[in-house]
Amino acid sequence: MSNWIDIAALEEVPQRGARLVKTPHGCVAIFRTAGDEVFALDNACPHKNGPLADGIVHGKAVTCPLHNWVISLETGVAQGADEGQVATYPAKVTGGRILLDADFLQQRAVA
Repeated sequence: MSNWIDIAALEEVPQRGARLVKTPHGCVAIFRTAGDEVFALDNACPHKNGPLADGIVHGKAVTCPLHNWVISLETGVAQGADEGQVATYPAKVTGGRILLDADFLQQRAVA
């Protein structure tokens, strides 16, 4: 059974934008697509640790602001010729609130 924690109201994250959430287990970037889907990834690009929360969200991907690597919001995998992957986290919207799976965050921190 998951332990969901309330992060923010959906409206607090702009469409095609992101917010950084600092947790006891590290920083997580929360992304909102134009279709109001929400995704959560580690905030560090696999290339040179660029801040993904500062990137450009397009479709279901984010472009790193440092070197233009495109990362899938669904899988965390670098797209195109680039290779690498960032961790993804279960996120959902319930009642207009963004929730993260706290148990999953803690498991990732321990691993």
